[in-house]
Amino acid sequence: MSHDEHRIRQKEEKRAFREEAESLIRITLGPVIWAGHFLLCYCTVAVACAKTGDVAPWRGLLIAITLGCLLAIVWVGWRSFRQWDVRRTGDFTNPYGEAEDRHQFLGHAAFLLAIISGIGVVYSGLPLILIGGCA
Repeated sequence: MSHDEHRIRQKEEKRAFREEAESLIRITLGPVIWAGHFLLCYCTVAVACAKTGDVAPWRGLLIAITLGCLLAIVWVGWRSFRQWDVRRTGDFTNPYGEAEDRHQFLGHAAFLLAIISGIGVVYSGLPLILIGGCA
């Protein structure tokens, strides 16, 4: 193997490693956004109810944060859907266990986690709209 071929192979391996590392980050990003949103909303409402008895000053900000979290999860979901590559391949499953199949599986898993996280953000944000204030 020549020196140039060795360098090209090293660059390809680094690129593949970087893509897999990004996949692992993407697979955790949706649930982390959901958990952060949940904690922020419920802690803010709990402190506001305990201190002042009124959530109204925080409601608009928390709704804006909810929309921002939903946008971030949609972005993660879109990137994951593109990584899954089901439109091009037509494969909903990855039966062979090759490197590309594992890469697509991580995209599929991240896409499904983004959907679940989006639903979680919507449900943890609903009390901001539906409940009038502190009881």
